[in-house]
This record gives sequence, structure tokens and C-alpha cells, in this order.
Amino acid sequence: MANKQDIDFTYTTLDKIFRLSIGETADFSAAMYNGDFTMSLKDAQIAKHKFITDQLHIHQGSRVIELGSGWGPFLKYIKEEKGINGIGLTLSDGQYEACKRNGFDVYIKDCRTIKPTDFGTFDAAVSIGAFEHFCSLEEYKAGMQEKVYHNFFKTVADLLPVGGRFFLQTMTFGKNMIDCDTMDITADKNSNEYLMALTAKHLPGSWLPYGLEMLVNTAAPYFKVINSSSGRLDYIETIKQWRKMLRSFSLKKYALYSSLVIPYIRQKKISHMWQVFRISPIMVCFEREVMEHYRIVFEKV
Repeated sequence: MANKQDIDFTYTTLDKIFRLSIGETADFSAAMYNGDFTMSLKDAQIAKHKFITDQLHIHQGSRVIELGSGWGPFLKYIKEEKGINGIGLTLSDGQYEACKRNGFDVYIKDCRTIKPTDFGTFDAAVSIGAFEHFCSLEEYKAGMQEKVYHNFFKTVADLLPVGGRFFLQTMTFGKNMIDCDTMDITADKNSNEYLMALTAKHLPGSWLPYGLEMLVNTAAPYFKVINSSSGRLDYIETIKQWRKMLRSFSLKKYALYSSLVIPYIRQKKISHMWQVFRISPIMVCFEREVMEHYRIVFEKV
């Protein structure tokens, strides 16, 4: 799994830039357009949150936990719409501090180790975009990926009653995924081998599940699937909107961009980070179906 240092590299380092660009409770996960790309990003994110609360039967009085809370956009939604103070977990110092400033009940804790003795049990559980970080490339190569996921689903099941629901939104590898051993940061910059190598550097300690089937199978001892859908096209549109926001000029934001240059040069990561900013390898991987994206509603059996 991506450790705290890995998560901080991806999220805490760019914490202020994300919030200045996307909003104080930056929703850094795919929105839900359902094919209507005339919707604003804000409305599509609200549609996602409404879908989750409806599918999980979340209502006033429900106990809800979010496994990977980010900057708290879902916690904000259920607080404002349902009057619920959900509990969130993160490994990012930047996200934790931002959530605390905004009045959310968030803790720095590994989602894979939570037990009912930590915060009790819940009526519903949510994980939006955190699952991608639960297995590392090293764990995959060691043949541990399915065990990692199996253990995580058991962890979530232990927090819920029979019939309790769990919403999972995650990227996966798609039908055109390459062999991981062919990833090469020196390959042609238009190749999938280069794009995947760049993505791996951008998301250290993280490796994706191999499609919907792997998720369903590893969850099967504890959960049945209520519904599932692909959000690949929605994610492409979401990233397009983010890129406009991240590039929009503000003196404060561009001063922060400048402050990262020397640290990245020292870490020999500046060229890679520039390429991520320039081409968005994840978006291109979605377009080429090297990656997929799923929303799944599980129910504990």
C-alpha cells in the first residue's frame, strides 16, 4: 500500500494548489455526469454525492465512515444535506489539517487497519478514489494483490451490519493495459509504456486492480453487488475541467508552483512533474482504455 510518505508526496505537497484551484473542500475524484457533459463540474460532483447517499440509504441519524476522505467534500455534503457528522480517514497531513479547519471529524489512520473498537460500527461506508492506493506494485509482483483486497473488504464488512452498504469508486486497469515490466520512463513519450511509467511515478506506492471482476471476486465472501457502472468517460471530462482550474492564473497559486521547483529538482522529479502537468497521463490512459473506472454499490451478506 502507498505509505504516509507516498500519500503526502501526492496530496500534501500540492494541498494548497488543489484548494486554491478546485475549492477549499476540493473534490479530487471523478464527478458523475451520466452522459450529460453540459453539466458544470460542481453540479456533476453534487450528482455523485446524491447518488451515493441514495444508494446507501443514508439519512439523518445514520453513522457513516469515509475511508479516504480527501479534503472532505462528501463529508461536507452529508453534513449539509442530511445533518450527519460522518467520520473520515486519511494519511495526508495536508488533507487532515484542511478537514479539521472546516469542522470535519477526520483522523490520520490507515484505512486497512481500522477495527470496530476504533470508532464503533456504521450503517454505511464510502471510499471514493482511495482504493487505488491500497496495493503497491511490489505487492502485485509478489502475488499479494488479491489478498490485499480480500483483507480490505473483510475490514469494511466488520464495520457494517448484515445488509449494510458500501460504496466504492476506483480506477482500475482496462482492456488495453500493458505488462507492468514494459513500463519505461525513457520510452517514446506517446507510448503507453511511457504513460504508465509516468503515472507510477506520480502515484508512488500505488497499483490498480485489474478490472471490475477482480473487485467483485475479492469482495464476494462478504458483499454482493447491488449495481456497478463505468465512470471512465466521466473521469475524462472531470480531468479536463480540473486542468482548466489548475492552470487558471492567480499570483498566490503560481507562487506556490514556483516554490516546488527547487525541491523537485533536488529530488530529480521536476521533469516528470512537468510532464504530468503538461499531458495528464491518467487522462490519456482513460482515453486509450489502458485504465477504466468503476462505481460499485456493495451490500454485506
